Amino acid sequence: MIQDNILSKQHKPRIIAIANQKGGVGKTTTAVNLATAISAIDKKVLIIDLDPQGNASVSVGLSRLNTGANAYSVLTGRRRLSDAVAWTKIPNLSLVPASLDLLGIDIEFAEEKEPQFFLKKALNSTLLGYDYVIIDCPPAVGLLTVNALVASDAVIVPIQCEYLALEGVADLVKTIDKVKKHFNSNLEIQGIVLTMFDARNNLSDMVASDVRGYFGDKVYNTVIPRNVRVSEAPSHGKPVLLYDWRCSGAQAYISLAGEMLKREEGVCA
Repeated sequence: MIQDNILSKQHKPRIIAIANQKGGVGKTTTAVNLATAISAIDKKVLIIDLDPQGNASVSVGLSRLNTGANAYSVLTGRRRLSDAVAWTKIPNLSLVPASLDLLGIDIEFAEEKEPQFFLKKALNSTLLGYDYVIIDCPPAVGLLTVNALVASDAVIVPIQCEYLALEGVADLVKTIDKVKKHFNSNLEIQGIVLTMFDARNNLSDMVASDVRGYFGDKVYNTVIPRNVRVSEAPSHGKPVLLYDWRCSGAQAYISLAGEMLKREEGVCA
């Protein structure tokens, strides 16, 4: 009954991509825990796992080896997006799982006409009653990430508080600007989130200062600390907000979700 109600509501959700071409920056962790925090305030949230590694799927207790309806079958037009939705045990949160087949998308779609619009078309062809769609992008600026940016209203960029944190981010920003110019004029950077912050390390403070100097007020006030409970949670098939909501990492993601939603209010007002 809950599933039917979600699919029967007909309004356009806000679509937000979580992207960074570097791996290991907390991108999937940010996608999963933001989605979980938003779903906790009675918002219907869908995660689309576009990373072939399938870490977002695993982080909410679903298999990355789903061989039927998944993000790959949606992009290739073999399944409707609504048919690929997997229902998690977390209230209000569902997910379109990844597939290893996504690894070959750039080659497979090389001869296709306008392949950058495949995800947008899939989202537009199915009226889903979600408040938010969170897209977890792979750690590369390839066709999967471009599809996510073309389909999205906004982007959140996690940046790790470590050496060379800004390396590659300039390329991502250029890609965002190109997508905005040619394919999606409404696309905006919703925010930059500093992750894996270690208060004991002067380097974290230096990186945070550099990032804030570069991006200004686009950077969220909330920083995500380096926290072992955040690292442990995916191995238990849970977002850290459910694994240990009292730990510093979980509390930071709750704060980040509040900031994000406040910015969303300004956009949607």
